Amino acid sequence: MTRQIVLLAARGAQVLDATGPAAVFSAANDGRAERGGSPPSYQVILASPAGGAVETISSVTLQTAALADVDPAGVHTCLVAGHDRDGMQALIADRGARDWVLQAAAQAPRWGSVCSGAFALAAWGLLDGRRAATHWGVTEEMARGYPKVAVDADSLYVTDGPVWTSAGITAGIDMSLAMVEADLGARIAATIARRLVVYLRRPGSQAQFSDALKRQCAAATPYAELIDWAEANLATDLNVERLAERAGQSLRTFQRRFAAATGRSPAAFVEDLRIDRAKMLIASGVALKVVAGDVGYPDAGRLSTAFRRRMGLSPSVWRAMHGNDPDHSAIRPAATN
Repeated sequence: MTRQIVLLAARGAQVLDATGPAAVFSAANDGRAERGGSPPSYQVILASPAGGAVETISSVTLQTAALADVDPAGVHTCLVAGHDRDGMQALIADRGARDWVLQAAAQAPRWGSVCSGAFALAAWGLLDGRRAATHWGVTEEMARGYPKVAVDADSLYVTDGPVWTSAGITAGIDMSLAMVEADLGARIAATIARRLVVYLRRPGSQAQFSDALKRQCAAATPYAELIDWAEANLATDLNVERLAERAGQSLRTFQRRFAAATGRSPAAFVEDLRIDRAKMLIASGVALKVVAGDVGYPDAGRLSTAFRRRMGLSPSVWRAMHGNDPDHSAIRPAATN
C-alpha cells in the first residue's frame, strides 16, 4: 500500500515545516530493492494553491504541484505547513486551498498541520472542539482568536482522532516519525531516525522546551549561580525560603524577581531540575527508589507522581522508550563505520 502524503506550503512557508516531514516519509521508501522491489510506502507531494515555484521565508524555493492537480479523494495524509504572518493570511483567504483541504479532511485517514499551519485549519473550522498544538510563540494568540480550539501550549505534537498537529519547525519531524511508526512499526521509524541523525525520537507529550534548554536560558539571568547551586544539591530541601535566603532577598522579592527572570516559579523550576536529572538516571537503569533519593523525593511513589504529571508518562514507560537496554538501541545514534 502506497500512502499519498500531501504537504501544503504556499508563499512564506517555513521550509523545514515541509521538508522535514518530506524527508521522513521519503526515507521510509529507502531499501525497496532489498525488499524485492516492493511498492513505495509513501508518495510525497509538495503542493501549493497555484503550483510552481514557492519562495519560503528562508529564501529557499520549493517546486510544488498545484492543488487542483491533486485529487483530494486519494490523499492519505495532508499537512499544512507553518507560514509567516502575511503568508498565512493569504493562505487562509485562498478559497481554493480552503475547499481542497476541507474535501481532503472529509475522507483522509489523517490530516493536520505543522507549526502555525494550525491557524489555517482553525480558520477553516477544522479544529473546532479539538485539541491542537502550534508554535509556543503563538499559542496565546490562537487561544484568543479561536476559543473553540483546545490549544495545548506545551506538547510537541497532539493527536485528536484523525487530526495531528505539531509545535514549531523540528517538531514536525517528531510527529512524522510517530506517523511512520503508526503505519509501518517502531523498527522502521527508528531506522529513519538514525538515518536522519535524530538523537532521540521525542514523544508528543514532551514539552516544547527541554529542561536543558530552559537551564541554558536561565543561565543568563541574575540567578545563574543560584541555579547551579540548586542543581548540585537536588537531594536536599530546596524550599523557596532557603532559595530566597541564599539569593540574599526577601521571600516576596525573590519569588517575584525569579519568576520574571526565568518564566517559572522557584518551586516549578526546582521540579524541572529534579525531573531532568531523574530522566537521565531512569534511562541509565538506576532503580527508581535510588533515583528518588538522588533528586530529592522522599520515595519512589512521590517521584512517579511528579514524573507522570510533568512528562505525561510513567518512569517505566520512559525507561522503555529511552533506556540503555539493547532492545532499545534504535533510539540512540548508530555507530559509524
